[in-house]
Amino acid sequence: MMELPFYALILSFIIHLQKKGFRRLISWGPLIALSLISFIVTCMVKCHLAWWPPESFWPCASMVVIMIELNIILYNFFQSSFLGPGLVEIGWKPKHLEEKIFLQYCNICLSYKVPRSHHCRKCQRCVMKMDHHCPWINNCVGHKNHANFFFFLFITPIACLHAIAILVPSTYRCFYRNYYYFYGTMNDIIVDLSSVWFIFSMMAVGMAVGVVISVGSLFVIQLKVILKNETGIETWIREKANYRKREKGEGDFIYPYNLGRWNNLLMTLNIGNWGKMDGVWWPVREDCHQYTLTVEQIQQKCEKRTRSVLFVVHRKYSGSYLPVTFGCRTCYCQPCFDEPRLKVKEGERVLVTRLRRNWLYGEKLFLSEVSHVQKKEKRQRGWFPRQCASRSSEKFDLPANPHHPQQLETHLHGDGDDAANGVDVDIERLNVVADEKFLNKKVL
Repeated sequence: MMELPFYALILSFIIHLQKKGFRRLISWGPLIALSLISFIVTCMVKCHLAWWPPESFWPCASMVVIMIELNIILYNFFQSSFLGPGLVEIGWKPKHLEEKIFLQYCNICLSYKVPRSHHCRKCQRCVMKMDHHCPWINNCVGHKNHANFFFFLFITPIACLHAIAILVPSTYRCFYRNYYYFYGTMNDIIVDLSSVWFIFSMMAVGMAVGVVISVGSLFVIQLKVILKNETGIETWIREKANYRKREKGEGDFIYPYNLGRWNNLLMTLNIGNWGKMDGVWWPVREDCHQYTLTVEQIQQKCEKRTRSVLFVVHRKYSGSYLPVTFGCRTCYCQPCFDEPRLKVKEGERVLVTRLRRNWLYGEKLFLSEVSHVQKKEKRQRGWFPRQCASRSSEKFDLPANPHHPQQLETHLHGDGDDAANGVDVDIERLNVVADEKFLNKKVL
């Protein structure tokens, strides 16, 4: 009976940690990352004490640098994971109702997407200025934690280079310790490590080299997009905008958030007045407006839907990642494992937007048997084997965004004066209206 309060205390402590967000660490990504950091640092300190014991100023200074690097890495890692990118409020809508036409609607969060935000299917929320979902921190990289993630990528390769500079000479001297013992001078330091620690140190060298290459490459990629004030998703949108066929009078696409390399860097790192951004409204170029990027996204999604192909399912698929019943080639030639699989049944219709040799990617349609109008249901998208479905010759109209309340209402009841709510969005009209209302709207 005396043990019950102790276990109750432990249970309440675990629940408290989960409420504080520590459950984000209980995932393969953070566990592997923290294990790598711990392993490399432990071997680094062990070799440092054996090769360069802190008996004078410089060895002590080197140990202090190691501790500073470790603290900076852990601080930015935990900040990136726990602070998060900043989430769009559930049910958010703009203050001025006429601005809704320039925004996309998220059917899962039941809110409008603020400029530069995107919905993360891992976090199940709309993320402010989303760059990507990082499995190593088990969170998205976005508006609030982009600076911490950038500093983490910056200091980690430097610390690993420091580790390599200590581990390689130490293991070398340990391997040839007999030579230094018999033929060395009095000034030669003999490093004596056990067989286990020698193997661990060699493994740490390989891990440190791998971290320098992988994390260093990611740092260079992040630095390139930050100097342009872009995210990974926005780079993809801008590239598609450059190749998209423009309508007459539409003009070339100008990325609105590129304010110069120095200002772009300060904004991402939240330095000075740039650190006061709320993640909803952003400073833009003088020749753009707040909705330049969102209007381009709307048009790209409209064109994507017009190019999509309707397929009818004639074979059931359970959503398994190893569909052995569909053949070895289907199992072997799989799409990206990070993307979801779509569970389908006979007779269902799927609007396919991406095709591979053995797989299709699309969105399941919930259609009325009478009117062939799409219902307001939760979106279901993903990959499924190509053997499951065949192309349909059936034709029907779909709104540009069937989950957008205004567009769905217009599609159901009709509105001959507002063609922008259908598939053929009048992009020139959207830009003109936005220019008139929001061109002079600045956020400083």
